[in-house]
Formats: sequence, C-alpha cells, structure tokens
Amino acid sequence: MANIGNSSRSVSPVRFSPLLHSARFMVTSSAMDNLPHTGLPEIAFVGRSNAGKSTAINTLCQQRQLAFASKTPGRTQHINFFAVGPKDKPSGLLVDLPGYGYAAVAKTDKKRWQLFLAQYLAERGPLVGLILLADSRLGLTEIDLSLLQFMAPASVPLHVLLTKSDKLNRQEGQRAAQAARDQLAQHAQAVGMTAPISLQLFSATKHTGIEAASQLIESWLAEHQPLAAAPHDDTPDTAAPAEGQG
Repeated sequence: MANIGNSSRSVSPVRFSPLLHSARFMVTSSAMDNLPHTGLPEIAFVGRSNAGKSTAINTLCQQRQLAFASKTPGRTQHINFFAVGPKDKPSGLLVDLPGYGYAAVAKTDKKRWQLFLAQYLAERGPLVGLILLADSRLGLTEIDLSLLQFMAPASVPLHVLLTKSDKLNRQEGQRAAQAARDQLAQHAQAVGMTAPISLQLFSATKHTGIEAASQLIESWLAEHQPLAAAPHDDTPDTAAPAEGQG
C-alpha cells in the first residue's frame, strides 16, 4: 500500500521558490504525437475544471498570467509546457493538463480526453511527478481517483493539493484532509499503486501550503536531472499558451 504522507501548513512569511518563479511558456500541444522531447523531467498538474489549477500554478510561480483559465471550462483540450531554471539549461518542465469532469462537455470529448490522460500518465517517460488539485470543500471524485489506476504501472509519485482551504475552518480542513487520505489509501491498494502519495491543504488566497508544495516540486526535479544535460534553447513558440480549465 502506498504511504500517504501529509505536508504541514506554511508559516509566515512565505518563502516562494526562485526556481518556480523562473517559469516561462515553452510550447502547447494537443496530442501525444506532438509532445515535446527535451530530455527534461516533467511535473504535471491535473484536476477537475474549477478546482483552482491555473490559480495554484500562478501562485506557486509568483506570476499572474502564466497559466490561463478558460472562460468556458472544459472546452479547450491543450497541454501547456513551461520551462523552469536557467534559460540556456532548464531544470525541468511544468505541464498544465486540461481540466476534466465539466458537465457541459460532450461525452465523446470527455472520453477522448480520458483516454489521452490515461496514455500520458502511463507512458510519458519524462513524467516524474503528478500534482492533483481538488477543491477541499468537495473532496476527491471517482474521476480523480481513477488517475491512480493510470499511474500505477509507471510508479509516478502523486501529491494532492486540496485547494481553496481558506473556505474551511481548521476542523473542517482536518476532516477534509483525512477523508481524502483514506480514499487515496483505499484506492491505491485496490489498483496496486506503490509509488509515494502525499497530500496537503492549499490556499492561493492565504498562501497556505505554498512552501511545502514548492519544496516537493523542487525535490522531484532535482532527483531526475540528466547526468550530462546539454544546453537547451527553450525559446517560446510564436503561439501563446492555450487557455486551461482550472
């Protein structure tokens, strides 16, 4: 069974990550066959539409408009890649995956995206960690938990951010975290996932959990640096990042 850890709340003043602050748009993709091949480790962000994914990415990176939320959640199905680290020798990529579970999206589109997501999580070699965002007031859904089944064969670690925790009082936050932890443990055992799973409360508004999340992301990237990384030009494509859903 996966060992589900718990990241503690941040204390003031919050120390933001210079590495994440260096994030800049690199490329956007819409299918597995045109994803970039850089040799750099990737950390992907995923979650239901309106879970606060774009806001969390922007807050962690101290940038207002790095990740964009679509005006119509669930409509845009693009993957945005952001490079972090020195421009001539990036340390890794942050990957903003489209949101899922929005009711207004056609069933065929939902199915197509679920299949793509399953393939990405199971087969994407550079993926070294997944950040799953879920509204702390709503908890984890069946779609959220289904990601564990996709990830199990690849042994990719999972970290859950229970967003919008400022909307809960202390006791409500503790209950929400414990309920999610129990769900994850049960589902991880059922699908045979042995990779590390951790969880924390997060609030972009109150800056709760920013340090813990940033440190984990940095550690994932540091553990998977290429032995002899060649200089890489991450000059952005002419296209702007596609709008996300979160």
